[in-house]
Amino acid sequence: MIDTTLDHQVLTALEANAHLRGRQLRFETEKGRVTLQGSVRSFFQKQMAQEAIRHLDGVQEIANELEVSI
Repeated sequence: MIDTTLDHQVLTALEANAHLRGRQLRFETEKGRVTLQGSVRSFFQKQMAQEAIRHLDGVQEIANELEVSI
């Protein structure tokens, strides 16, 4: 079951994070699990993507599958 409210919250949080601007990140949500996909330029950005959504209502688990491509 896809949660459109959670989708919107995740998208808003990722777009608002200054460390992630310009990155083409993808994500999927299902039953409180958020899977992050795409590529970032550093391990710091990978961690910032996860931290941006960690405390959102409805997020129970994060699968951070972002790839670091330097």
